[in-house]
Amino acid sequence: MLDLVLPLQCGGCEAPGTAWCPDCANDLAVRDDEPHVITARLDPGVPVLSLGRYAGARRRAIVALKEHGRTDLHRPFAAALHEAIEHLLAWGVLPLPLTLVPAPTRRSAARRRGGDPVTKIATAAAGPRVTVAPALRYKAFTRDSVGLSSAARQRNVDGRVRLLKPVGGPVVVVDDVVTTGATLSESVRVLQTAGVDVVAALALANA
Repeated sequence: MLDLVLPLQCGGCEAPGTAWCPDCANDLAVRDDEPHVITARLDPGVPVLSLGRYAGARRRAIVALKEHGRTDLHRPFAAALHEAIEHLLAWGVLPLPLTLVPAPTRRSAARRRGGDPVTKIATAAAGPRVTVAPALRYKAFTRDSVGLSSAARQRNVDGRVRLLKPVGGPVVVVDDVVTTGATLSESVRVLQTAGVDVVAALALANA
């Protein structure tokens, strides 16, 4: 009866009767050689890694999570992020202890989404000696960067990210989607200016 009133659909492909189907779970799975280093158009000065391309089931799930209230999708993304961090630790790319700092989000967007999805995903992905510090925030009146060019995105965030509290390093900045790298670059700059040891940036997807 519940399915008739509120039809259950996969967050990645809209297949009926399931919140997250096996095919989409396979698309989101972190392979043995992932995450990969990517080249952002704006270089933040630290390695940038991504779990996969912003396309297909990954893209649809991120949109469903951020714009359509599919909070049940925190779990598969957190599992993928946890696996990616475990790989990087095993490869010696990341040290322990480690702090995950979510990239900033606009307060209006966080309120609309019932909280910041990236912070929730990072918190669920953390493990022994891996902590989360939601320490970055956009200043008031920062506009949404969707649809802006690379140069406009950079102008939009320049000087607009502030540090809310001290953070212990080493730090990895975590974001949902890397488009131009403007947000990551400003986030890394603010943290490094405060003396924080930022060792990498890690994204759920790259466009």
